[in-house]
Amino acid sequence: MLNATNCASLVLYFCVLGVTPGMAFAFGTEGHQVVAQLAASQLTPRAKAHLDQLLALEPGSTLASVSTWADDTRNRHTAKWHYVNFPRGADCQYVKERDCPDGQCVVEAINAQVRTLSSASTNDPAKLLALKYLVHLVADVHQPLHAGFADDRGANLYQVQFMGRGTNLHAVWDSGLLRGEGLEVDALAGLLGAFPVPPEASILDPARMAEESCRIASREGFYPARKIGVEYVEWARATMRARLVLAGARLAEMLNAMLVAQRMPIRLNTGQNTSSD
Repeated sequence: MLNATNCASLVLYFCVLGVTPGMAFAFGTEGHQVVAQLAASQLTPRAKAHLDQLLALEPGSTLASVSTWADDTRNRHTAKWHYVNFPRGADCQYVKERDCPDGQCVVEAINAQVRTLSSASTNDPAKLLALKYLVHLVADVHQPLHAGFADDRGANLYQVQFMGRGTNLHAVWDSGLLRGEGLEVDALAGLLGAFPVPPEASILDPARMAEESCRIASREGFYPARKIGVEYVEWARATMRARLVLAGARLAEMLNAMLVAQRMPIRLNTGQNTSSD
């Protein structure tokens, strides 16, 4: 798992290897499409063939084009699928009975899509629906404030000044970090795809992904001064790059396993505390 040391190293890695401060992207539409493109580029030929078969049910669709579907169709029944709230000060240990007692959170929503896609008895339309949710939710769980704290609704209640405008910290991380001033999605995905996949990409338990995000949101300085400065923005960009690359690699690993073997050879969270080691 990413701990404070190797997470900082991964962020530094993205800061120094030629990614300039002028580049900008977010976990809004662009971020979801980047994650989808990164994952698509890492699929095995057999997995890609199965993916294309599912997407053919909606002619013209790609993994990137369906990556925002879950936001476009969000309703009161699925809204909680996009995040999980941790109690502040609980060391970011996911406990299903406490953090997702009704199964309505991003961790258990990912687990549910995994089960659907892994089932040999599930029909293709149901698998396509699960795919649309999975590609979106895996990206969501890598956005630190989608695994934030209940007391401020994932920093939706934390007001800041950003680029001369009032907003909240969650919105800054979702889509506000210099959105529209950076590379187009294709170019950004190509740029990030050129970097080596970090070893943490082998961690496929969605509970642990959420714990990683929570630990980033818990680090000292994550909640900035009310007026966000340049230093914070540069650190946030590097952190986002690292999370996007991990999300794309992990989504690819999951799809490679499920779409070919119709099973998911990873441990799904069953409600016990997960290790932070």
